[in-house]
Amino acid sequence: MWTGFILAGYAVVGNDSIQTLGTFLSSNEDKPWYVLWAFAGTILALTLVYGWSVYDGDVSYGRLESYAYVEDMTWPYLLPPLVLMLLTRTGIPVSTSFLILTFFKPKGLIDMTMKSILGYALAFCVAIIVWQLVTRWLDKHFINSEISGRETKIWTALQWASTGFLWGQWLIQDFANIFVYLPRSLTAMEIAVSLAILLAMLAFIFYSKGGNIQKIVKAKTNTTDIRSATIIDFFYGIILLFFKEFSNVPMSTTWVFLGLLAGREIAIRYRLELDAEPSDRDRARPAYIAGVVLNVLILILIGYVVYLRDDINNFVIVIMALAMVARAALAYLETIPGRKNLMSAFRNIFSDLGKVAFGLVVSIALVYVMRYLTTGSFIENIG
Repeated sequence: MWTGFILAGYAVVGNDSIQTLGTFLSSNEDKPWYVLWAFAGTILALTLVYGWSVYDGDVSYGRLESYAYVEDMTWPYLLPPLVLMLLTRTGIPVSTSFLILTFFKPKGLIDMTMKSILGYALAFCVAIIVWQLVTRWLDKHFINSEISGRETKIWTALQWASTGFLWGQWLIQDFANIFVYLPRSLTAMEIAVSLAILLAMLAFIFYSKGGNIQKIVKAKTNTTDIRSATIIDFFYGIILLFFKEFSNVPMSTTWVFLGLLAGREIAIRYRLELDAEPSDRDRARPAYIAGVVLNVLILILIGYVVYLRDDINNFVIVIMALAMVARAALAYLETIPGRKNLMSAFRNIFSDLGKVAFGLVVSIALVYVMRYLTTGSFIENIG
């Protein structure tokens, strides 16, 4: 039980540091690691204790309601966090929800996948709309100008606030991935021990500055600027807050984070490309007009998804995903012939998608491996 918890805790926190703490680490490299750790650790403790007290000992905030506690866990249950640790060491951003929770409830894989696809598409669409405006007004200025001492103080306060908000929302989503190995209702002693273990793991993450997985954040445009990092954290936190209220079905926060970064990256490269080559728009006028129309339709679609909430079906999710693909394609067509910036962004995005897709394949494969090790049969309906 505790061995699985320790392995899952280290693997989840290590892998998902790029989502909630990646931009925070990148833009605060000049500060001592233990100061950053104390800040994040305090929020972790408050979030954990609050969930424990409000949900009658269930620190997952109800996300493990349909996941029965396994009393007699055997060694195959240690496979998911061990594989996750191995992939994390190589810098692959896989989904911890798929790799860990799937083994406790294989039939939940489809629902988890569809909710995660919606998360990626929604984050992508929000980002590509927002950052078309943000880049025009702010990001271009951030890239071309040094931050002053007075601005540093203001943006530092704003970033720490947005990171605290985001970190709390992420913990609410991902506590399920860690505490699935412990009873659904914990005693005060179990809470104290688990909190001490998680704080120690978090200290190591800060001491090692995020590890190999942190390279994904640094590869994106201007994420080390504290001003851009603050905006990223704020919108990511808002999206996670929506999904917290959306349903108790666990999801991949990794997919949401990468969707946000992907939409942001395309929007920034798109705007910088048009500023550098204004004639691109005249050469691709139909694509530009189609892009404006699609922006309006995406805003309507986002509003519709938020309005529907629990009534969202798979058809709406597919439409959202198609709108995401269409907007990315139009951004590419609008920047004819100067596509070098966009092509670089697409290569990064496809690389990230390939890595999370690999993680999903590994998750499904391990479901059947563990099923065989525990029951002697590969047959298991995960639908």
